[in-house]
Amino acid sequence: MDYKQLKVKNVMVAGHAGSGKTSLVEALLYASKMTDRQGRVEDGNTVSDFDGEEIKRSCSLSSSVVPYEYKDTKVNLVDVPGLFDFELGMYEGIKACETALIIVSAKDGVEVGTQKVYNLSSKYGRSSMIYVSKIDVEHADFYKVFEELKTEFGPQICPIIVPVAKGDETIYINLMEFKAYSYKSGKAEEVVMPATGHRLDGLVTAINEAVAETSEELFEKYFSGEQFTKAEIISGIQAGIKAGTITPVVCGSSIKMEAMDMVMDVLNDLTPSPTDTEGTELLLGSSKVTLPFNENSQVSALVFKTVADPFVGKLSFVKVLSGNLKTDSNVVNTTVGIPERLGKLLFIRGKKQIDAEYIKAGDIGAVTKLANTKTGDILCDPQNEYRLIENEFPHPTMEMAIKPKNKGDEAKISSALQRIMEEDCTIKYRQDSETSQQLISGLGEQHLDVTLAKMKNKFGVEAELSKPRVAYRETIRKTVKAEGKHKKQSGGHGQYGHVWIEFSPTDSEGLVFEEKVFGGAVPKNYFPAVEKGLQDAIKNGVLAGYPVVGLKATLLDGSYHPVDSSEMAFKMAATLAYKSGLKEASPCLLEPIGTLVAYVPDMNTGDVMGEVNKRRGRVLGIEPDDSGLQKVMAECPMSEMSDFTTYIRSLTAGRGYYTLEFARYEQLPNNLESKVIEDAKKFIVTKADEE
Repeated sequence: MDYKQLKVKNVMVAGHAGSGKTSLVEALLYASKMTDRQGRVEDGNTVSDFDGEEIKRSCSLSSSVVPYEYKDTKVNLVDVPGLFDFELGMYEGIKACETALIIVSAKDGVEVGTQKVYNLSSKYGRSSMIYVSKIDVEHADFYKVFEELKTEFGPQICPIIVPVAKGDETIYINLMEFKAYSYKSGKAEEVVMPATGHRLDGLVTAINEAVAETSEELFEKYFSGEQFTKAEIISGIQAGIKAGTITPVVCGSSIKMEAMDMVMDVLNDLTPSPTDTEGTELLLGSSKVTLPFNENSQVSALVFKTVADPFVGKLSFVKVLSGNLKTDSNVVNTTVGIPERLGKLLFIRGKKQIDAEYIKAGDIGAVTKLANTKTGDILCDPQNEYRLIENEFPHPTMEMAIKPKNKGDEAKISSALQRIMEEDCTIKYRQDSETSQQLISGLGEQHLDVTLAKMKNKFGVEAELSKPRVAYRETIRKTVKAEGKHKKQSGGHGQYGHVWIEFSPTDSEGLVFEEKVFGGAVPKNYFPAVEKGLQDAIKNGVLAGYPVVGLKATLLDGSYHPVDSSEMAFKMAATLAYKSGLKEASPCLLEPIGTLVAYVPDMNTGDVMGEVNKRRGRVLGIEPDDSGLQKVMAECPMSEMSDFTTYIRSLTAGRGYYTLEFARYEQLPNNLESKVIEDAKKFIVTKADEE
């Protein structure tokens, strides 16, 4: 079928992990004859979960684009992961799609993932539709789930396809047509409407009331007692979905291929196409503008996903916002202000690539070899230079130290992670100069584990994770005077430097150096050498080798030799004074303190406050947040927070999240000093052995 002549629908398939998203995608592909066999997640042969790690773990780890054609419409399904560690896929999908198809298990009901997708869809102004899956499994209860949906999301929940059990089979009723169907081997057969009592009347009434609310004309017709036509029901629901006042609910069995034809009809008839919307809100200069989906206007496209493969190369997934994107299109990346030369244009179905002549406005495809472009960038005609208003992605909160299993592969780790970060912007990497560690951040343990697997499988680098070292500081608590004398005579020109220095605490971050030398005991030309010696010395404290802060050094006295004194000799003398003086100045360790802002359900606030106290933190306050969660503000030692991501996700079943930012340094309790000092010595020994 010619893509150019098809109407386009972009639908994100999302929901809680295990709700049946990938199975539905597979069923829709098979029902639309895009595939000649129906894959199964358990068998590792589905179209959308094609990556080796996805097959190994039997779950989606990244978003995948899977289009199918049905009647006169091309539907781009964007299958996104349900695991919270791979939440990036949901943010990629919501940027590319007009509709969120939310999958809810008929056995498990409304879960955290259901709420997250619905809230994100509402935030981005997308239409929502709910598919209740696994109708055929044991303990499935569609009507119980339907009531949960109404309780959770309100009266806008509107039933379209509902099941009725009849003996060993399930009858599916299309409430818009008021017809019933049974399925044999995936084939639909119209049957006599089963007796359902008042339940069916109530569902039909719910549809009619929802449709009546979409326009004054339909409102008057409904309350005058007239029946709506099928066309009026469809147009009313379409208007309600577009306005966000109706969320249709359908159901089926993906494994048995039951009701798939009706689900495809609903997607075709009810969900908005890009041209049904007002367009995309963007920034043009400092002004917000709405760019309509128009094939005849100048070209612009959003890069919503990037794949970096060491063999295939870089692949940028795009949604064309206006015009027709062609290989010879003159476009500029407005984020970096650099013209981009387009490679091949492709349509993607899982891992299959189909050459494209062009990608029209509203459609989704991919471009190869975009050298300067990353996820969230806009490509457009140089005359316009549109930009995204907000490029929001989940913030990584779990940081671990990473090191290669094979000595000498440190540079390979950096190179591999730079490539991985091109496709996963929720992975962060940095080199900590203080602790000499390579650090990697992600959304959780499983996220980092998959990243290590990618490094090994794609880039041939094996690495392991460990708890990162904490960047402590050292300081002093009392004032002392110390002497430093460097004297060396080995024949010929000798070395002589002699100083008396007073060390005292101060509020400064680094070293404050002063001199109060009388009578030329130390010549002025050696003052800079004394300061330089101290600046070098404070890089390593006397307790555990951590940098020293809050130190004031006052040069009081000393002596010199007219021949043997030199800048180097006075640097050495200052270092000797530092080492002897700081040991007597009541040195102590300082630990980094972070500002914690945790967003959790009201029922979990007490647990979080208790956990903060266990981790030696201080709760500063609690206040409600606009998202419906409670915001718990606290200050916590950074050394105690390495596994807080796992804790808060487990406590809140994935509802909660947090931010943690460095605030300042505070004195480490005395009872913890010995362990920190011991660990620091072990690290120095280990580092020396590695070198």
